[in-house]
Amino acid sequence: MKNEQHLKEIILNSEHWEKKKLLQKVYSGFYELIKSNVDFSAEGHIAELGSGIGKIKEVIPGCITTDIFDNPWVDRVENAYKLTFEDKSVSNLILFDVFHHLEFPGNAFDEFHRVLSDNGRIIIFDPCMSALGLISYGLLHHEPISISKEITLYAKNEKEVEESGYYAAQGNAYRIFQKQMKYRELLSKWDVINYRKYSAISYLLSGGYSKPQLYPTSMYGFMKVMDSVCNLLPIVYATRLLAVLKKRDGSE
Repeated sequence: MKNEQHLKEIILNSEHWEKKKLLQKVYSGFYELIKSNVDFSAEGHIAELGSGIGKIKEVIPGCITTDIFDNPWVDRVENAYKLTFEDKSVSNLILFDVFHHLEFPGNAFDEFHRVLSDNGRIIIFDPCMSALGLISYGLLHHEPISISKEITLYAKNEKEVEESGYYAAQGNAYRIFQKQMKYRELLSKWDVINYRKYSAISYLLSGGYSKPQLYPTSMYGFMKVMDSVCNLLPIVYATRLLAVLKKRDGSE
């Protein structure tokens, strides 16, 4: 049943994608930002978790696309807590709107550490909880932000991980990377080599996949300029964050 529902949502997203040229432009910009943080010199696969309709391939052609359930647009089925990649076989692991679905990020990070090559990277792109982010994600999005709920880094046992169901807490990435010392246990085997916040108002007003588009596609260039200006005041306007983690030398 979960598989069928997930597939229906993915197919619907694909239909929206084909109809909304603005959405394609916005996501292309996001993918270019992610691409600029990929280490192409490292040996190993570039892989994305939770790829949905797999459009990252349009910007990073060699990227292995995955999802927790099979669909026509992904290369393979992968679970963040139990990846099928061999040890040290992945150079860059991309999580686009996936981190906030990890109920036990510590367990996932342990698995990422296993499959990543020496100095391998995790590239996370997720919601950011500025003033505007709190309003837009808290009031206008169906997933909870859970901004004050305690984050459970590690499951009590393997059974709890295996039985983990649907989970969403949109504020988790912001809380962890904004207060890295508080979550040093999670980050103990990683160096945070990039952490930036972006307004991405051009995305919010595009309506995403399912909501109405609030400005014409021809104004996308202007909206990007407005984003650049709003980026100067991230505490108010940031709605997206990028965090790049590098596997620490000798952290076996």
